[in-house]
Amino acid sequence: MSESQESFSFTDVSGEIRDIAEVPAVEIINTTAVHLMSAAAVQVGLGEDGHPADLDEARKLITALAGLVTAAAAEVGDHHARPLRDGLRALQLAFREASVIKDAPGAGPGEKYTGPVN
Repeated sequence: MSESQESFSFTDVSGEIRDIAEVPAVEIINTTAVHLMSAAAVQVGLGEDGHPADLDEARKLITALAGLVTAAAAEVGDHHARPLRDGLRALQLAFREASVIKDAPGAGPGEKYTGPVN
């Protein structure tokens, strides 16, 4: 890599670092949660593109989302946490509906963080 390419890459990264430093934590948490929700919805089979469900992948994403939402709820406040919890619950219910072999109550994706979802 030439010296000009190295300095160009460093300049790009330092600009991105400055930009992300200005973003409030609540926005980063919400954006991350929305990405997890979107990916989980697709893996549950709710995507518009007809992507087949992959419940193993969906379980991982929903569990990660549940951990994030549960851990961040007190930090982001109820105003931000409520829609995240609602979206999480909807995904947990969609997972349960899509699953051929039903999990025991409290054993579904993310339920170790949220408690049983009905």
